[in-house]
Amino acid sequence: MAAGFFDKLFSLFGNAKDPESEKKHQLKKLLRELSGNKYARFYKPKSGEIQGVLGKFFFDVYKIISPAQVFLQNADKSAQLKQAVVGIFLDKNLREAEQRLTSEAIEEQAKTVPVKDLGKYLNENFAALSSAFDADRTAAIDRCYNLILSLAHFAAFDFFFLLKKFDSNITERNFSYQPRFANIRGEYLTEELKDFLEISFAVDPDQDWKNALQALKIYKGGVDIITFEQWRKILLLLKDIRKSGILELMVRHIDKKPDWISKPILPDEHIAEAYLEARRLEVKEAVDKIVNAKRNAQIDVLAKTVFGSAGIERTRYYTEKTGEIYVKKNFTGFIYAAAVNYLKAFLLDHLKKEFRELCDLLLIRGQWTTPQLSQQTSENFHRLMELSDTLIAFDETLSDTGENGSRLKAAIVKADRDKGQARYVTIILKTVNEEALDMINRSTAALIVVGQSLKTLLEDLQKPSHDLLMNWKELEVLSEAPLAQRISGAYKQIYYFVRMMQFYAKPGEQA
Repeated sequence: MAAGFFDKLFSLFGNAKDPESEKKHQLKKLLRELSGNKYARFYKPKSGEIQGVLGKFFFDVYKIISPAQVFLQNADKSAQLKQAVVGIFLDKNLREAEQRLTSEAIEEQAKTVPVKDLGKYLNENFAALSSAFDADRTAAIDRCYNLILSLAHFAAFDFFFLLKKFDSNITERNFSYQPRFANIRGEYLTEELKDFLEISFAVDPDQDWKNALQALKIYKGGVDIITFEQWRKILLLLKDIRKSGILELMVRHIDKKPDWISKPILPDEHIAEAYLEARRLEVKEAVDKIVNAKRNAQIDVLAKTVFGSAGIERTRYYTEKTGEIYVKKNFTGFIYAAAVNYLKAFLLDHLKKEFRELCDLLLIRGQWTTPQLSQQTSENFHRLMELSDTLIAFDETLSDTGENGSRLKAAIVKADRDKGQARYVTIILKTVNEEALDMINRSTAALIVVGQSLKTLLEDLQKPSHDLLMNWKELEVLSEAPLAQRISGAYKQIYYFVRMMQFYAKPGEQA
C-alpha cells in the first residue's frame, strides 16, 4: 500500500514536469485565446486554415502602401534623405548657417576673402550649427529617421507574394481586379506572418509621423509618398491587431510552439552626429581644395621663375603617373613625385652647370679672409653634388628591373588577394617616400647654406672695402659675366627654389 502511494506521488510530480504534457496544456490554452480573440475570424484552429478575410486585410494595406514600395527603394542608402530629415529640425538661422558651409558657398567666399579670414568665418558658422545639436534635437532627428526606415522596411514587405497564396490570379499593383481570397493551410503562410510581425512592430502610431512624412515629401521633391491620413489608417489598424495578439497566436498554434515570441526589427540609426561630421568634412575638403589650388598656383609661379616653365619632366620612374597604379588600389603612391622631379631638374640643370662654374671660381680662385665660411660653403655644395647622384640612383631603383620597382611590381599584382603582399607594398612605398623626403630636406638645408653664403659674398662685393674676399678684381677679370650679376642671379634662383621645396617638405604650412 505504501509503494502504491509513492508511485502515485512520483507520477503526479512526473506529469507536472513532463514537457509534452505542459505543451498540450499550453496549446489548449491557445485554443481558448484564439476563439475569444477579437480577430478570431482570421483563423480556424480546428482545421488549421487561415481565412480569406486575413487576405483582404493584407490587400487593403497593400493598396495604400504600394506606391511607397517604389518611392522608398534604396531610401536607407540615400544621403539626400538624411539631409531632408535633418533639415526638418533646423530653423531659418541654422539653415542659413548650413548654406554658408556648402562647398559652393565656400568657393564663392574664397574669391574675396583671404584663406586665414575664411577659416575663422567658417569656424564661426560651424560652431553655431554644431552647438544647436543638443541632446533633444539630436534624439528627435534620429527618431524621425528611424521612423522613416521602419516605414521603408514595412513598404518593402512582399505583400504581393503573400497575396498570391490567397488568390493566384492577383497581379502586382493591379487594384482594378477584385480578388477572391481563398482559405489556405496555415503552414503555407507562417513564415510570411513571422516576417510581417518583425517589421510591423516598428511602425508605432504614437510617434511623430507628420515630420517623418514631411521629410519624405521634401526628399521626393514635393510629392507625397503616402498621405498622413492614409498612413494613420494603417497605423491604427496595425495597432489594434497588434494589441489583440492574433497573429502571434496563429503562428504559435500553426507551428505547435506555444512559447514562440516574435522578435521585432527596430531600426536604430544615428544620423545627427554623422550629419555634423559630414558637414565638417565638406568644409575641410572645400578649404583644402582652395588651399591646394593657391599652393599649386604659387608653386607654378616659382617653377616658371626658376626654370622658365612649370612643365618640367626629369624623373623617369618616381612620378605621379607611375604612382597612380598604387593610388587606384588605395595605397599612398609616390607622395613627393613633383618635388623630386623639380629637385632633379634643379640639381642637373643649374647646380652642375652655371652654379658649379661660379662656385669653382669663388671657392678655388677666391682668397678668403674667413676660411671657415669658405669650407662650410664648399662642404654644402659638394653635398648637393652627391645628392644629385643619389637622386638619379634612387629614381633608377623604381624601374621595372630596379630593386624597389621589381618588388613593387611583383607585390601589387597579388595585393588584392594577399594581405601579406598588401602590407609589403605599404612598407616599400613608405620607405621610398621617406627616402624622397629625406633628399628634399637635405638638399634644401644645403641650398640654404650655399644661398646665404652667396648673399653674404654679394654684400661684400658691393662694399667699398671687402671683408671676405681680398681678390674681387682678379675674379672679375676671370669671370665671363659681371660677378654681381652672376651671384645675384644664382642667389635668387636658390631662394625661389628653396621656397618651392618648402611647400613640399611642409605641405599646408606655407600655403
